[in-house]
Amino acid sequence: MAEEVEEEQKKGGLIKIIIFVVAGIMLIAVGLGIGYFIFGGEPEPDPSAEVNQIIEGKETEKKEKEESAEKKEGEEGEEGIITKNVKEVPEVDAYETTYFEFPGDFTTNLKGSRKFLQVSVGVSTQYDEKVMEVVDSHQLALRSEILSTISDFTEEDISGSDGKKKLSDRLMVVLNKKLETLKEFPGIEDVYFTAFILQ
Repeated sequence: MAEEVEEEQKKGGLIKIIIFVVAGIMLIAVGLGIGYFIFGGEPEPDPSAEVNQIIEGKETEKKEKEESAEKKEGEEGEEGIITKNVKEVPEVDAYETTYFEFPGDFTTNLKGSRKFLQVSVGVSTQYDEKVMEVVDSHQLALRSEILSTISDFTEEDISGSDGKKKLSDRLMVVLNKKLETLKEFPGIEDVYFTAFILQ
């Protein structure tokens, strides 16, 4: 009798294990089904196919232009439909311009005057961003050059837009020379004033 009870307990334990395994497999199957339903089941695009699309992008653009031209022809033939003429933006090979603005203002007296000039100065380049990193790392020396250059100008020198342009051009030359003396690449291509106050 004890053997029968023991045998039934073994069978009961085995049945429980089988039930847990079957239930686990069913849960996984249900989870996969729900995931497939929610996320659409579309396969992920092949990365090599995406690269080919990027490389062959010009061919796709040509096809799109041809299709749009065909659509325009169809619309022009129908009466009562107003079509819009749209100019295409030409593709231009352009360099990216990088800007750097010196923090704070520059305030100095003008030559032969009791007035002083307060300006905020920014510079730009189309060279590598490394030029702006160099400008940032040598701010102290460049700020000194800016102040001494501005103090060499008189009120008459900076009057009007021509005067501001002369000061801007002079600052560009001076800053590039300073970068050269610091054994750095003189890549500043333009100088801008974001504030210009004469008091």
